[in-house]
Amino acid sequence: MITVTGSINLDIVATGPTLPRPGETVTNARLARHPGGKGANQALAAQRLGADVRLIGAVGADDMAEEALKLLQAGGVDLSGVQHINGETTGVALIAVSADGENLIVVCPGANRALRPADVEDADITHMMGVLEIPADTLLAAANRATGFVSLNLAPAMSVPDALLARASLLCVNETEAAFYGDALHAAGALVAISLGGEGAALYRNGTEIAREAAPQVQVVDTVGAGDTFTAALTVALIEGMSEEAALRFAVTAGALACTRAGAQPSLPKRAEVDSLFGTR
Repeated sequence: MITVTGSINLDIVATGPTLPRPGETVTNARLARHPGGKGANQALAAQRLGADVRLIGAVGADDMAEEALKLLQAGGVDLSGVQHINGETTGVALIAVSADGENLIVVCPGANRALRPADVEDADITHMMGVLEIPADTLLAAANRATGFVSLNLAPAMSVPDALLARASLLCVNETEAAFYGDALHAAGALVAISLGGEGAALYRNGTEIAREAAPQVQVVDTVGAGDTFTAALTVALIEGMSEEAALRFAVTAGALACTRAGAQPSLPKRAEVDSLFGTR
């Protein structure tokens, strides 16, 4: 089983012709609401890709919590580790998406920031995935409980304890996050995956590139959730024992498929879809 320790949000998405510049108002957008949060997205992505997944996280005791958890529950993710915290709001992400699929995101963490190390101290964790939309000390506590593979998505970019990096088997970042962390990414000895948007992704060990994979050509509708799909797919593939090159190709394929539908969790591909496209590459 993979235990995901991470964020749970409700995504409020405005899709319009262009993204606004500072001080600019863009109109004629369409509004949608989708369950999201990087932790929840990666949990559901891994479940749809064939893993058994448990999510440890927190939502508010409010009307948005049920909506934020709806697809996770329907998808079979174990939610026994999710707390409903009085006095906190469920996390919300405000997302603007342009006609060409690019996005801007503002996150209101709410209950995600109330998840504490004590909330994971008794957790039985084998393999683990974690994201930085919850406190880093809680993520470290969960990583220290893990006895197997530890996958960390260092997003959004922020200073993290060296001890957390040292626990990782795999670190996943995008280009912007890779620039923020610099050499510290490679110093801990973990595999490092850097996603490159439409250009695919690269995999490094000890600062040396060991694999690179171009993205398949797809019709991009929305890039929200693609990075979470990539991280989950790479983690699942490596835990399953795929070679590093094949795992990277599998992850890039899954991430590309997530771009072909709108929304974060609604866009997450199922294993059969990924296997089908993966087998043609």
